[in-house]
Amino acid sequence: MIESSPRILNVYSESKKSMSSTLDITILHDRNLPDEAKCLIQLGYDEANRLINIISAWQEGTELFCVNQQAGIKPVKVGDELFYLVKRSLKLSILTDGLFDVTFASIDKIWYFDKPLVEKPSDDKIKASIKNINYEFIELDEQNKTIFIRNRGTKIELGAIGKGYIANKIKAKLISLGIDSGLVNAGGDLVSWGKSIHPDGIWKVGIADPNKNTDYIGWLPIQNEAIATSGNYERFALIDGKRYSHIINPKTGYPVKGIKSVTVLSPDPELCDVMATSIFLMGRKKGLDFANNFNDIRCFIVDDNGDYYYSDNLEKRYYQK
Repeated sequence: MIESSPRILNVYSESKKSMSSTLDITILHDRNLPDEAKCLIQLGYDEANRLINIISAWQEGTELFCVNQQAGIKPVKVGDELFYLVKRSLKLSILTDGLFDVTFASIDKIWYFDKPLVEKPSDDKIKASIKNINYEFIELDEQNKTIFIRNRGTKIELGAIGKGYIANKIKAKLISLGIDSGLVNAGGDLVSWGKSIHPDGIWKVGIADPNKNTDYIGWLPIQNEAIATSGNYERFALIDGKRYSHIINPKTGYPVKGIKSVTVLSPDPELCDVMATSIFLMGRKKGLDFANNFNDIRCFIVDDNGDYYYSDNLEKRYYQK
């Protein structure tokens, strides 16, 4: 009997600035050919750039930019990928009772966290801004593949669902090129497939410590699934000694309190970021009840007191300190 020797996998990684953050691609390849691996990874980045040139709300000339430019004027014909993403976004808006809303972009004009915010927006400005936030302003024409935003002041921004979508598309591209195992991190939205180099073959993803006392408070095993975290510990504004989170309720226009971070795991990458933010906005009790309605969503919460909470299907044994 001849026993085959185990495959020796080489790890190749690259990180680039993308989507106002970083896009990291890691592949496991059984051939020790760094140049070939670099070319394969670049094809993953090419796929990301192709999609960004369709779904970016802020890059002039993209399909979504054109849709936003024609808000309140006329419908815009789009391709299948953008139409799919907006259609799915509307379904998720209904599912989360509007806590996930792709028309949230108007609030960025008054609450911004990419530069110093020295003064809290006035109540009047907040009220005026949230009038433009309503996913029901979006009209889809399935037959003609058009998107129309009825309200002139409303814009679509696909950040939350778009990162997971792009990560999943990169994964699909690399699998089609023969890469059986890998990890894509699109600005915090992680997608894994195949086996890692750990002896058990499982990828392990660290949960950042929101109190920053240590790098990670634990590790979650993921295999052929995705993970995303929403937290208030990295992006916030400090105004008159008071801290304001970048996670804002689209219905009220105000930052929320009570939770420091929410981590969601799911086989569906498009769901993770959407659900993490929605559960954050719901609060601990309602958020856990919501997560427990789904078999394909696992949830881990750290509240403002530093206490940990788990959805029913995320057993404590999976949380490894």
